Amino acid sequence: MDELGILQPGERTELIEGQVLFMAAKGVPHVIALRLLSVALDAPLTNLPFHVITQDPIQLNDFSEPEPDCAIVAGTILDYGDRHPNPGDVALVVEVADSTLKYDTQVKDKIYAQSGIADYWVLDVKNRQLHVFRTPTAQGYGSHLILTEPNQVSPLAFASVSLALTDILP
Repeated sequence: MDELGILQPGERTELIEGQVLFMAAKGVPHVIALRLLSVALDAPLTNLPFHVITQDPIQLNDFSEPEPDCAIVAGTILDYGDRHPNPGDVALVVEVADSTLKYDTQVKDKIYAQSGIADYWVLDVKNRQLHVFRTPTAQGYGSHLILTEPNQVSPLAFASVSLALTDILP
């Protein structure tokens, strides 16, 4: 669609269940939270075979290629020279919500769960909460925990990495 000129240059879209959806504009709290989060996650991964990506596509299946705000994926950047990461490559997906909380917690959560993403977080900047979704099933996640400050959280794949909510919320 982009190559045919159907989309305007710079329009932000993602493929969700076969539909091209326009993405909401990012507010300042969203941008700051994403920067804080990516720095907090990237530092402890320095010597591990994983890296952080931000707002890059993940190929869930032939019909869904979301662009999560942040994800931890296996390997190096060059491992994805000819493809996007798929669910088997993904250790964590994080969406930052300043205007998309309902969509991220009631639509995207199901898509990620059905794809087998074991650890999905939604950072709610307005309410200063972190929604942690785990135990994926075909119907959605079996576990949904809501954390508030001053709690800490660790990605499932990296139990030794502990993030304080206070450090990732603007």
